[in-house]
Amino acid sequence: MASSYGPLSLWYDTLTGDIPYGEFADFYEARFNIDGGEFKTLLDLCCGTGTLTALMAHRGYEMIAVDASADMLMQASGKASDAETAPLYLCQDACELDLYGTVDAAYCSLDGINYIPSDKLGRVFDRLHLFVRPYGLFIFDIKTPESFRALDGEIFVDETDDVLCLWRADFSEEDNTLLYGMDLFSRRGKLWQRECEEHVEYAHSPEALKAMLEKSGFEQVEFFSDCPQGDRGRMFISAKNTSIY
Repeated sequence: MASSYGPLSLWYDTLTGDIPYGEFADFYEARFNIDGGEFKTLLDLCCGTGTLTALMAHRGYEMIAVDASADMLMQASGKASDAETAPLYLCQDACELDLYGTVDAAYCSLDGINYIPSDKLGRVFDRLHLFVRPYGLFIFDIKTPESFRALDGEIFVDETDDVLCLWRADFSEEDNTLLYGMDLFSRRGKLWQRECEEHVEYAHSPEALKAMLEKSGFEQVEFFSDCPQGDRGRMFISAKNTSIY
């Protein structure tokens, strides 16, 4: 993966408090209900600090949460300890996904797929197809290429009393990448500590995603723009594993 969360992991939840996680959970459950199958065990791929993992665990699902960042998983690990079944957290690169068995559905939220370059994405879909049960679902969201272009050159500020995050967005049309340069200032007593991170996201067209999903064995690929944060350039994709082993 091209990006990892280090210092930002400590402040991620503070700086992203406006994310409507409940709407994401509702969207996934609506897709489960429309499908009509039994969905009990779920994979949260690229789970980050595990807020959505915890929410789904408290709704009664058996959760497996995977992320490549040990720092993010440290923040996630205690969030659902009071759930009926505590989530299983695994530190793995999505390209090397390796579970103990199959899941009824997998989801990947908040640009997780955008963090994977095109030349590795097929491998990720292959691994998911292996671990999503027959007739199970894989649901994910992306930021569209158009939304990346709209961010080019923008500078954003997020702040609280204890932390300030400045980030710049630069889109490369040649590479189809969006580079985020982040400067994080956190309060340390009377002083402020500055730390820097860079994150790279990759633009994937709906046509390319559909082709890669189908090549990996997924079918019934659907696209949704009437979804959480759809007005911010976010698109959801659902695909079904129709294979019978």
